[in-house]
Amino acid sequence: MKVYVRAPYPENRLKELEEMFDDLFYDPWTKTGERFYEDEMLEKLLSEKPDVLITELDRITEKVLTGYNGLKIIGDCRSNPANIDVSACSKHNIPILCTPGRNSTAVAEYVVGILLMKYRHLDKSIDWVKDGEWKEGTTPYYTWMGDEISNKKVGLVGFGAVGREIAKRLDVFGAEVSFYDPYVEKCGKYIKKDLTHIFKDSDIISLHLPVNSETTNMIDKDLLDLIKPKSVLINSARSKVVNNDDLMKLIEDKDVEVILDVLPEEPPKRSDIEFLKNKNVTLTPHIAGATYQVTNHQAEILNESIKKYYKNENLEKIVYNKEIL
Repeated sequence: MKVYVRAPYPENRLKELEEMFDDLFYDPWTKTGERFYEDEMLEKLLSEKPDVLITELDRITEKVLTGYNGLKIIGDCRSNPANIDVSACSKHNIPILCTPGRNSTAVAEYVVGILLMKYRHLDKSIDWVKDGEWKEGTTPYYTWMGDEISNKKVGLVGFGAVGREIAKRLDVFGAEVSFYDPYVEKCGKYIKKDLTHIFKDSDIISLHLPVNSETTNMIDKDLLDLIKPKSVLINSARSKVVNNDDLMKLIEDKDVEVILDVLPEEPPKRSDIEFLKNKNVTLTPHIAGATYQVTNHQAEILNESIKKYYKNENLEKIVYNKEIL
């Protein structure tokens, strides 16, 4: 059997694949910095004739699967296979194995890091020093006095792998962590609340939801209006879980710190950037999950899932398109 690897993979994880398969072709998208769209993907599959495809960005469509019928498994190095036509894979009876939790540590560290930056004014105070403003007679101790995370009420919307990693870290800081997740009943000492109380009670609200029919535009005016002044709202999940018009209204009308790592359109239009230059808005370019270590995490998760699939173990847990089981 042959595996075609289009995702970046560390050497030790490639060796694991070499032990699992007769033939391996490693051609990560990072060589060129470009994904394959359906015509290029189909051409490569017809040329290499793999049994298993490991991808991350390439477009897998009905045209690809109709044109090449040799795939037995598709591994996608993402928590959600946004690059793949899931219904087409199910139609062709091809299981999709994803890598949930691959960037949970990275996103958790991003959230904690950016909270520290904002609460302690680290970015502004660094620029202040670089701009030569630290002069005789200034009082930076008072000018840049900030807040502690300790004793802040934190509400996590979504309590999967990312939410739990954030909870562990903020717990160490002495924050009071609560969560909303209809699929989680209890989790240690963390307090489960409904959405209304998460938004009404919390000093920090951090969103960690997948995009689906239940969550699209779930965070709307009714919830955003409940946020206390001076609170912090972070979205490092997906833009579609928040009603963007309602979010813009919140930014315009209320003194709330909004931290966004995701936008409705990426890269954003100039008009969006101008509006989001509001002093209470912090934008980062979709980098919350971007660490070098994520490559190893996703390869480790996917290799284990492939092993389990061939052993017929935990299929309900590891196969994304469960309708084929």
